Amino acid sequence: MEQQTLSIGGMTCAACSARVERALGKLEGVKSAAVNLATEKATVVYDPALIRLPTIKAAVEKAGYTALDASRKGAVDEDKLRKEKEIKTLKTKLIVSASFGFPLLYIAMVPMIQVVPLPFSRALSAMMMDFPLVYALAELLLVIPIIIAGNKFYTVGFRNLLHRSPNMDSLIAVGTTAAALYSVYNIFEIARGNSHAVDALYFETAGVIITLILLGKTLEAVSRGRTSEAIKKLMGLAPKTAVVVRNGEEKEIPIDEVVPGDIIIVKPGAKIPVDGIVTEGQTAIDESMLTGESMPVDKNPGDKVYGATINANGLIRFRAEKVGGETALAQIIKLVEDAQGSKAPIAQLADIVSGYFVPIVCVIAVAAGAAWFAAASAGAAPLPHGKSPLEFALTIFISVLVIACPCALGLATPTAIMVGTGKGAENGILFKSGEALETAHKITAIVFDKTGTLTEGKPEVTDLIVLRGEASPLASSPPQAGITPPPSAGAAAPTAPPPSSPEDLLLQITASAETGSEHPLGAAIVRGARERGLELFAMDNFRAVAGRGIEALIKGSAMDGRAVLAGNKKLMDERGVSLAALEAESDRLAGEGKTPMYVALDGKLAGIVAVADVLKKSSRAAVESLHAMGIEAVMITGDNKKTAAAIAKQAGIDRALSEVLPQDKSAEVKKLQDGGRRVAMIGDGINDAPALAQADIGIAIGSGTDVAMESADIVLMRSDLMDVPTAINLSKRTIRTIKQNLFWAFGYNVLGIPIAAGLLYLFGGPLLNPIFAAAAMSMSSVSVLTNALRLKGFAAKSM
Repeated sequence: MEQQTLSIGGMTCAACSARVERALGKLEGVKSAAVNLATEKATVVYDPALIRLPTIKAAVEKAGYTALDASRKGAVDEDKLRKEKEIKTLKTKLIVSASFGFPLLYIAMVPMIQVVPLPFSRALSAMMMDFPLVYALAELLLVIPIIIAGNKFYTVGFRNLLHRSPNMDSLIAVGTTAAALYSVYNIFEIARGNSHAVDALYFETAGVIITLILLGKTLEAVSRGRTSEAIKKLMGLAPKTAVVVRNGEEKEIPIDEVVPGDIIIVKPGAKIPVDGIVTEGQTAIDESMLTGESMPVDKNPGDKVYGATINANGLIRFRAEKVGGETALAQIIKLVEDAQGSKAPIAQLADIVSGYFVPIVCVIAVAAGAAWFAAASAGAAPLPHGKSPLEFALTIFISVLVIACPCALGLATPTAIMVGTGKGAENGILFKSGEALETAHKITAIVFDKTGTLTEGKPEVTDLIVLRGEASPLASSPPQAGITPPPSAGAAAPTAPPPSSPEDLLLQITASAETGSEHPLGAAIVRGARERGLELFAMDNFRAVAGRGIEALIKGSAMDGRAVLAGNKKLMDERGVSLAALEAESDRLAGEGKTPMYVALDGKLAGIVAVADVLKKSSRAAVESLHAMGIEAVMITGDNKKTAAAIAKQAGIDRALSEVLPQDKSAEVKKLQDGGRRVAMIGDGINDAPALAQADIGIAIGSGTDVAMESADIVLMRSDLMDVPTAINLSKRTIRTIKQNLFWAFGYNVLGIPIAAGLLYLFGGPLLNPIFAAAAMSMSSVSVLTNALRLKGFAAKSM
């Protein structure tokens, strides 16, 4: 299966997006199609063996819309120019429409207002009474430019009507056409001598409706542009050019022309153009746009650099590794775009209603108009002053068509998701989908992986406990000089001074065995040995025992062939190593929050190497914030119970799950879910990926592995746990906004349509003028967008 994003042009309301979805969903080979009205994009998942992209585009165009590949080179700039052109065109049409609409409304309404004398009121009244045909033709001449300005409503509306898929444009087109044609008919009546027909002109209704709809569309287009500001800011971070070395010469080229392998020069104060690895020079780089950390990060040859970060003070050369859409910045932008284009489950009801909304409104309009016409003709219903049964029915018919607003329904959810995900990105929180943004607010329990998540992930050796006496296998092992492989063939192997104490020998042996381990604790032990100047033994037959420890054989030196076993209590118990001699020491270390690693030599306990990983500064504050939100905090770790309990106490964790093997983490998450909890899992390692996938929401730390970030639903770029309550709070705010929007959108239509159909008039109330119906419809979409834009004021610390 392949996934493709298409930019869809020509959509005006939720009925349009529903039509495109139906057209794509009918195609053989298309697994799913989701169309987002706010972003004007369609995400299509299809089988390339059954259907090709040109066929998919053709289906969109057959439905009456345009389709462009949003992922192709230059698509972003084209899309931006297209939207800017659309706003400019709408503004021009609005100016034309308003310029003719205001005098049209004035000419039509002033003769009817006798209470307050207005300029030209006598002249207009006289023209209406004495020269009705001139008066009518003047209105016709003024409405023609307005209809031309709103020509798109008619071309799109009637085309969709002919395709039996009416949309909002169809409602406007039918309503205003009915008003205009009835007015033209009355011009002929005036020409035939029926001067009373001048009271039945509705040109101002058609003209003002179009003007108000254009006003609403212009405000809507501008507001939509503001909802995608987060994406624009991210795109603006990338530099446009890069200085590369080609054929021994420095050359400035567009960033699109950089290819992997290019050597790029970056001067102090300049932006890194693409991702790569430093080959020459030393500097400090401001990576705050990626990590949120304000302190520059030192970079030396061999270190990674990322596009759009800022070179603070040194001249460096680096080799381009990832360019174009593969850079870290491009991936972040894609994550945000995908999230903004996705649909949240809460939008399903609005989507279902939108698909049937316009046809139902058409039926209601015809039924209401016909019912009032019949009732008025039979004398069963009172007629408004000066109106015939036909005029009365026409007013009802037009009002119902014009007041109905599928736009508000279609925009209620996606606009809030666009602003919410964009605001998250500004705060270093990447929601991968609208579903993740919605689900986050339902979380009742959060499971923290310990190492690298709650803690800094940089453990250090704190204690070395050696078993003394004849029982110790180290007693028969004199201090050894370590041997490392020679740097080149034929060169003598370097040696280091032998360890000065049994503790150093214990560390030397353990670190030598741990050189093949990828576990953070093993890396800490190796780092501790090197800091003490201890050379490491060559090892053979290394094997990692998942969730327990490692084993290996010493190779070379006087200790050649001796078996090293390093790990937790489970590993020692399985191998029959007695721990009684150091059990009290182990308990003491565990009680201090340290991780005791037992070391055995040739099957006998040699000592304990204790390692501690300090809590992140934000861990306790984050847990306290979660508690304030009524969320349970759980820690999961492979440490023993005492160590886990000590760390949990430091962090304020409610519950510690200890001695959990990596492969069992997902099972522990499942147990919590089976207990009725909505669970979020936070981790950073490869072994966290299954648990991240199992959880209702997987949250990956940005400094973690790519696998963890792929499995997660939310990525915290700053590795700051305070972003966890911020993400949940943002989710709550966004969902609250969506519910407000949906309430307004549904409520507006549920109340507005019956009023337009004459419900109030039936009980002696006023009859809704189509002009006010149009104004209400225009403002409903704008109000939904404005409410969504309030999310831009969300503050990360607002709890």
